[in-house]
Amino acid sequence: MAQPHPFVFLVDVDNTLVDNDGIQQDLKDHLEQTYGVAARDRYWRILEDLMVELGYRDYIGALQTFRVEHPREIELLAMSSFLMDYPFAERVYPRALEVLKRLRNLGPTVILSDGDVVFQPRKVEHAGLARVADGNVLIYIHKEEALEDVERRFPAEHYILIDDKLRILDAVKQIWGARVTTVFPRQGQYAHDAKVLSALPPPDVTIERIGDLLDLDLTRLLAPRNLESSLRMTQ
Repeated sequence: MAQPHPFVFLVDVDNTLVDNDGIQQDLKDHLEQTYGVAARDRYWRILEDLMVELGYRDYIGALQTFRVEHPREIELLAMSSFLMDYPFAERVYPRALEVLKRLRNLGPTVILSDGDVVFQPRKVEHAGLARVADGNVLIYIHKEEALEDVERRFPAEHYILIDDKLRILDAVKQIWGARVTTVFPRQGQYAHDAKVLSALPPPDVTIERIGDLLDLDLTRLLAPRNLESSLRMTQ
């Protein structure tokens, strides 16, 4: 194993760096306008069922299942173009790329995401995230279950994990303990789920948006022993 870095930044994608709720709404609108309400609702039901089964949203897999149900509707083939040609760069949160650049200047910065093997890598690439992170991209089925592989690829004495899902932050905290500082940008649907927020312990750091990391004294993240139990920054 390579000599560990003093620290490594691990940054989520959906609703952390990229407005994934906005992408989903665009997809719903396109489905309704092009194929009708019934088709939109059926596709979304398939997508949600696959989410339960797989643990991530498989947009391409849902489209394939939907096509099997409608084998003679050749028009559905155009849906793949909408998904693959989507302008992901337009959905990157304000100042998110600047945040990645700032983190990269401090230490190794890794995109850490869940997702399928086609759509998610394309999103990361076409949103410009891979380039800014020097190609350091890890996409797992369940990233919280792949921490040993993360450590093998990017060994570090300490990790800073930035993720909009409190469930993920808590799961990683339980495994890495004091070796990780958890940062919670309150963006997207999961970050505002009152039931989840009340059921899980607070992260080490809470911010309102990813761009706030440009204004935060990041030395506090790199010296976790000096962190308060929870640092909240609102704007």
